Amino acid sequence: MASLSLRGIYKKYPGGVVAVSDFNLEIADKEFIILVGPSGCGKSTTLRMIAGLEEISEGDLYIGDRRVNDVVPKDRDIAMVFQNYALYPHMTVFENMAFGLKLRKTPKDEIKRRVEEAARILDITYLLDRKPKALSGGQRQRVALGRAIVREPQVFLLDEPLSNLDAKLRAQMRTEITKLHQRLGTTFIYVTHDQVEAMTMGTRIVVMKDGFIQQVDTPQNLYEKPCNLFVAGFMGSPQMNFIDAIVEEKGGKYSLKIGGDAKAYTVAIPEGKVNDALKAKVGKEVIMGIRPEDLHDDEMSLSAYPDSVNCDVEVTELMGHETYLYLSLEGEPVVARVNSRSTAKVGDNVKIAINTNKLHIFDKETEQTICN
Repeated sequence: MASLSLRGIYKKYPGGVVAVSDFNLEIADKEFIILVGPSGCGKSTTLRMIAGLEEISEGDLYIGDRRVNDVVPKDRDIAMVFQNYALYPHMTVFENMAFGLKLRKTPKDEIKRRVEEAARILDITYLLDRKPKALSGGQRQRVALGRAIVREPQVFLLDEPLSNLDAKLRAQMRTEITKLHQRLGTTFIYVTHDQVEAMTMGTRIVVMKDGFIQQVDTPQNLYEKPCNLFVAGFMGSPQMNFIDAIVEEKGGKYSLKIGGDAKAYTVAIPEGKVNDALKAKVGKEVIMGIRPEDLHDDEMSLSAYPDSVNCDVEVTELMGHETYLYLSLEGEPVVARVNSRSTAKVGDNVKIAINTNKLHIFDKETEQTICN
């Protein structure tokens, strides 16, 4: 098993294109790290540099105590699971899983033991004699995982392995991969653009944008304490609501003024959120952030939370156990995640309570967090 250390890693392509900039990360032994971000943010490039499939332009990569910048992929003791599975169509499942071991001249008995053990772990023993074309997408994904497991590597690299599966199978495979990590006790580095996968699987998440790390933290901290506007908007579905506001102060109490002058609302800022950065913004425009689940339309919440706004209902989506209300607040789009028993209908004007304990406030110019 191994820890990884990425120190000042850059990836530069000809023509001045920089795909990854100053990437610094310490990954502990047995950790499950997720690299997440929109397409083109550099997460797959980072993974490929760890694998040795892309050359590192600057910086140092250590696996354990060994610097591996110039070590060829096969000698790095890592195994990679690709998005498209990369199975050999003319080989059986057994042969696909055994192929890497054969190249390493592993004894036949050992190959058989490892393949059968991996097949048992992944519940694909009954597929060992089949060819890939006779497998479903989920079965192919398990075979690709099995081929990595038999290598018994120090580090597993997974590049969007579930993106080709349907929603139900993805949810199932998320659980399977999490169980696999716990069972194998190996370091996992997993790339995805799906923040649901990131939130449910990783011990820590690395949020990337334009080749830079934005924030590294536990799923809960990323959700509750985003360091900037991008992280706040990227983590969570539906995403956080962002509303332009002006910071006001009266008698030592701080509040946000939202909406136009014709119909402005005042939202109190809890004392615990007031800091020097917020005080410096009095009279200036900021961005108020509030998650959809912290907006409510039921009577109990309206009496519990004194700050409320009137919104027009534009669309409702019943999700079974909850309802999404797509609202207009003085022309600003807002989403509320409310109880499925909500009676709000399209065209209604509804009163929405704001749980101000969950307010986030961001600097309009720098987009950095002022308070969470």
